Amino acid sequence: MFRGSSSTRIDDKGRLKVPTGFRRLLEERHGADVFITSVAGESALIYPLGVWEKVEERLAALPSTDRVKRRYLERVAYFGQQGRLDGQGRVVVPLLLRDSAAMTGEVVVSGRLDHLEVWNHERLQERFDGEPFSDEEFQYLSERGI
Repeated sequence: MFRGSSSTRIDDKGRLKVPTGFRRLLEERHGADVFITSVAGESALIYPLGVWEKVEERLAALPSTDRVKRRYLERVAYFGQQGRLDGQGRVVVPLLLRDSAAMTGEVVVSGRLDHLEVWNHERLQERFDGEPFSDEEFQYLSERGI
């Protein structure tokens, strides 16, 4: 499980240096191949390739006429690209996604249980400030035993 967060940088060539703890877990459990994508273009989602392939299997089971499936796939394909961690733990974030998510310089990599999420640090803080976690959301989790 990927948990916690860490600050890192995206270099001038668009390479994200995956923080050491995440890198170790990723390589030991899943290997170096990843799928990097987004749904809204605000952040990058980094899936170990094997985890992403399981998502694809579940999507493939849905009818090809499923509108939500089509909309989801068009977005993850638009922003998506398969990648591989290099020997220094770096992976290239697709240019289209870097531009859309304003990913230059300092970014935050957060664990999302089975994948990683990368945000421009300032944008993430603005999101937290503009969308605080509500009492209703705490109640929702409480009702589910969390």
